Amino acid sequence: MNLDLAGVSWASLWAIAVLVVDNVIRIVALFVVPRNRRPTSGMAWLMAIFALPIPGLLLFLIIGSKRLPRSREQKQEAINQFVAQIAEREESSLVVKGSDLPIGVDSAVKLGRSLGAQPMLKGNAASLCIDYETSFAEMAEAIRRAEHYVHIEFYILVHDDTTDEVFRAMEDAVRRGVTVRVLLDHISAVRNPGAARTRRSLDAIGAHWAYMLPVRPWRGEYQRSDLRNHRKIMVVDGKVGFMGSQNLVDSSYNKRSNIRRGLHWKDLMVRVEGPIVLGLEAVFQGDWYLETGEYLTRLLDGLARTDQPGDLDCQIVPSGPGYETENNLQVYVALMYTATRRISITSPYFVPDGSLMNALRAATGRGVDVELFVSETGDQAVVYHAQRSYYEELLRAGVKIWMYRPPYILHSKHFTVDDTVAVVGSSNMDQRSFGLNMEISMVVHGASFIRDLDGVTDYYRANSRELTLEEWLKQPMRSQLLDGLARLTSALQ
Repeated sequence: MNLDLAGVSWASLWAIAVLVVDNVIRIVALFVVPRNRRPTSGMAWLMAIFALPIPGLLLFLIIGSKRLPRSREQKQEAINQFVAQIAEREESSLVVKGSDLPIGVDSAVKLGRSLGAQPMLKGNAASLCIDYETSFAEMAEAIRRAEHYVHIEFYILVHDDTTDEVFRAMEDAVRRGVTVRVLLDHISAVRNPGAARTRRSLDAIGAHWAYMLPVRPWRGEYQRSDLRNHRKIMVVDGKVGFMGSQNLVDSSYNKRSNIRRGLHWKDLMVRVEGPIVLGLEAVFQGDWYLETGEYLTRLLDGLARTDQPGDLDCQIVPSGPGYETENNLQVYVALMYTATRRISITSPYFVPDGSLMNALRAATGRGVDVELFVSETGDQAVVYHAQRSYYEELLRAGVKIWMYRPPYILHSKHFTVDDTVAVVGSSNMDQRSFGLNMEISMVVHGASFIRDLDGVTDYYRANSRELTLEEWLKQPMRSQLLDGLARLTSALQ
């Protein structure tokens, strides 16, 4: 009898303790969670914590803050100062004057500068490539022409049969005495097939290489594990640069699920020459310092060029957790508000926040034609369904949605405003790219570039089908439920 009473007593105490802990967690969350967080994100976190206090708290402690470790923040501050010094060092004759730009574009460029972007530089040339294998051939050719150094930085970088040409070009460059430096994201390397072969190849080549944002607690390397460096950059001798959406990996990403479904990625890469290449170089050097502690400023001092091979005005906008504000989002929205005729957006993962949705609604409201290119099929279930949850709202606002046909994932990331300005780069239009990933975007002002990009979107349109509101409203209840739940989880940042 006494044992039974003791058991009941302990059970009661345990129940009271759990109740107290649950309520303490909920109360503290009301003070901590909403602070300096967008309302949608704060509400999503509070819902998760109130529904499941202890699991919700543990998840919040793991991924609830996008702050970098203090040591990395200090390095990032040094990087930002370094980029600012590079910007100030540019010859004034290369910086585009505000009077040479449309008023709205000039304001967006100034906004970008105030948020950490580089100045807009003139005299650049750029060419587009949407063929997956051809872009690798162009990169390999540029590496084969290298005289001093090659800098390569990719979110996903894998040595496979498709990328072998690039790796062989790197090997030949090292044999000629060219320094090859390579950065690749750590988590993506672990998650994608071919990590061991890639490490062995980089070592055998003699490349200097490092993982970006490594998550190796046993080495004292840890931060929020889903903060990633999503940039795609290559620079050769400070003369030729590549940037865009394509990773250095086979178009199937070598994943069994993709191969089984027959999925292949369609991307856009931009080859640039002119002063803007030094902007790409500055971003690489900043990331190299962040991961290795090594400054490479002497390269810019010794090899900087002021040749002006073209007539394009370009501005590099780096973004990510190392910046106080979501500067890529702010520049995007500012540019969209300048539209008077049309906005054309291509984004594989389109999960907009309120400011972006308001910009698009305002555009259609004043008679601007807005079109959005997305993939008809998806590779990431949660993001795919979160994106779909916005389709009805977009269609009712008058946005045309073009769905790129399977078995391709349209992975390009760019948008055009009127015939005036375009943005290309690595950044998706979702909350991950705006707040959690390190990204790189390039703002381009120039009629020839806009025409070339329009040719790309014409190609997309020819290989897409238009989604209508009538069709969308026939979605089954199960799909609507999945879309809505995914929309809620997308705000947990």
